[in-house]
Amino acid sequence: MAKRIVIINGPNLNLLGRREPEIYGHQTFDDFALKLKQEYPQHSIEIFQSNVEGEIINLLHNEGFKSDGIIINAGGYTHTSVAIADAIAAIPSPVVEVHISNIYSREEHRHKSLLAANCQGVITGFGMNSYRLALIALLNS
Repeated sequence: MAKRIVIINGPNLNLLGRREPEIYGHQTFDDFALKLKQEYPQHSIEIFQSNVEGEIINLLHNEGFKSDGIIINAGGYTHTSVAIADAIAAIPSPVVEVHISNIYSREEHRHKSLLAANCQGVITGFGMNSYRLALIALLNS
């Protein structure tokens, strides 16, 4: 059965491929997303990105009642946004938190996720494949 999965990327993730390539790699998210959609053509994979916390919350509210799952990389908001955590708690769609880098091998302030307790799971440290792993988890749930 085909599923509708939404990927929400937070602040600065529009710069993937150019931003700190030693941490995030050289691939743009658009290139990665195109390949991911080609790998799973039977499913609808929708991509959103915003640098604005309120827009991410609005996306969660809008998509969290009609999608089969949400993959979120909230970037820096992962560690600071009670409001995004509350939005995740308020929706019925399962949410998987992802991070490209291993947040536990980075600065101390990145070790705490305010979102994780409201998510089905967390995948961190597998580069762009973190998204693929989250997608597989949602498609198999």
